[in-house]
Amino acid sequence: MRISLPSVKLVLAVALSSTSFLSNFTWVKAQKPGPISTPSPQPNLNSSPLPASAPIKGRVRVVLPELPPGIGPAPGGRRFGGATRGQCPTVKLPLAALVPLTKQPPSIVNVWGLTTQEYPKLWFYLPYTTNSAYPAEFTMLDDESKDPLYTSAIALPKQAGVIDVPLPTNVSALQVGKRYRWFLNIYCDPQKQSAPIYVEGVIIRTGLNQTLAKQLQKAKPIQQVAIYANNGFWHDALTKLAELRQKNPQNHYLQTEWTNLLTAIGLGELSTMPLIP
Repeated sequence: MRISLPSVKLVLAVALSSTSFLSNFTWVKAQKPGPISTPSPQPNLNSSPLPASAPIKGRVRVVLPELPPGIGPAPGGRRFGGATRGQCPTVKLPLAALVPLTKQPPSIVNVWGLTTQEYPKLWFYLPYTTNSAYPAEFTMLDDESKDPLYTSAIALPKQAGVIDVPLPTNVSALQVGKRYRWFLNIYCDPQKQSAPIYVEGVIIRTGLNQTLAKQLQKAKPIQQVAIYANNGFWHDALTKLAELRQKNPQNHYLQTEWTNLLTAIGLGELSTMPLIP
């Protein structure tokens, strides 16, 4: 089954400056996504470091599409880990999922995003470290049947920072058009006797059309970030940019783009947190 991107309700428009292809974000409304256009040539990231003032021309949008029809009610979810529970210490920045949210009247908050990947990565900010010895666990399940797809213990990082949680290739691949719910739980009680701090959301895999697939195949990695963002694939845009940063950790240009991308979805304060291998 293949589904195309639905009509767009919310579009995060970007007026580009000479230093950033994701800066100056504002919310606007649009009826339908326009024709797919290839972004202007981007700097070659194979030669690092890239100047922070590298000229970028053109336009890119981070699109938050409507939920595809016919796949269930609003996903709901939780982007932040919430208040301190049990033995959990107070932290400056809470546990967070690096995922957009949309609001649905009267008071529903939906935490979700699209991917093109069979085995995507999800990204989280963890404020707790190995010194705490807190058990952490990631779970993904079929949101319709509630059958678990994948559950794994998560190793806390040595320092607070952003980690990726990949879906491993030894489990069933995400199916196009199906909705999957994920949870990241942290138990501040080592015996798991008290409720965890957790984040929760939904991911949906969507098929690529032939035109978009060809554009991605020809594009450089930094262009792929823009193509994914333009076409609503949040998880793919974020992962591609994060992987570029991991390969070029001293690149100030990529750091700026990372900051602008997270700021666009209201998570700018997490942009300075280190990416943990």
